[in-house]
Amino acid sequence: MASLTVSRFHLVSRVAAAVLGGYLFVWGAMALGVAGLFALGMSFHDAEHLCAMLAFLVYLVVFLWSFAAPDLRRVWLILAGGGALMSVLASLIQHALI
Repeated sequence: MASLTVSRFHLVSRVAAAVLGGYLFVWGAMALGVAGLFALGMSFHDAEHLCAMLAFLVYLVVFLWSFAAPDLRRVWLILAGGGALMSVLASLIQHALI
């Protein structure tokens, strides 16, 4: 049986990706969800509450996936990059509505 040794940097980076990257991803997803649902005609507070409830589930899935994924670079790219991209899209939708 092969022994698995994990460097301290890899472990800290994996935990940071799960916690911080997951937070960024969920922030972007929630912002995009609220802006998109509001643009489709849902009231702001209903969209906000729906996305907040879904955010807990999304964070749980993203958190667990970040530990299960084999490639740490891909995890950071998807979580941080996806969160930033969704935040920019949400901002564009908000500016189009105003």
